[in-house]
Amino acid sequence: MFTGIITDKGRVRAISKPGDTLIEIDTAYDVARIDIGASIACSGPCLTVVRRGVTDGQGWFAVEASAETLSKTTIGDWRVGTPVNLERALRVGDELGGHIVSGHVDGVGRVQSIVAEGQSWRFRFETPADLMRYIAQKGSICIDGVSLTVNEVEGDVFGVNIIPHTFAHTTFGGMTQGQRINLEIDTLARYVERIRTSN
Repeated sequence: MFTGIITDKGRVRAISKPGDTLIEIDTAYDVARIDIGASIACSGPCLTVVRRGVTDGQGWFAVEASAETLSKTTIGDWRVGTPVNLERALRVGDELGGHIVSGHVDGVGRVQSIVAEGQSWRFRFETPADLMRYIAQKGSICIDGVSLTVNEVEGDVFGVNIIPHTFAHTTFGGMTQGQRINLEIDTLARYVERIRTSN
């Protein structure tokens, strides 16, 4: 489990395909404290660490992405140099600063627009129609691993406000119009919809 609070912005250092796609990610984490088999949310998807090391003073870890993962997320868009939002798995007793996030991507959306508003930015996202029933104004949403509050909902588009800290310390600062993004809906919304439709 995760909270959607990003604790490092890593960068893809290498991609290879010995079988499944192997992705090495540079990180500021102390890699000696990352266990092989640990789960790390990488711009949304929860991935398993299969290798780790230090090269020229730079720590890195490697994860594998299956064909299924590539087809259901934006990982297939990644290239060497792509920035990646990182979050270690939640430990019992950790502060829950965002909302409960599973690291299971529900769908892929697209950046419709980015508009500066004062010192913040308003992002609007085109979203698969089947996910919109789970997205509500003032509800929670996870975008590329970041826990955010929905500001507006209109048709198959919703908007969020990105404050300067989030813009600077996550991949939002480099997003562009038309870019694909990973979406995870709020777990509570999923169960509420299930209860509603089963009655």
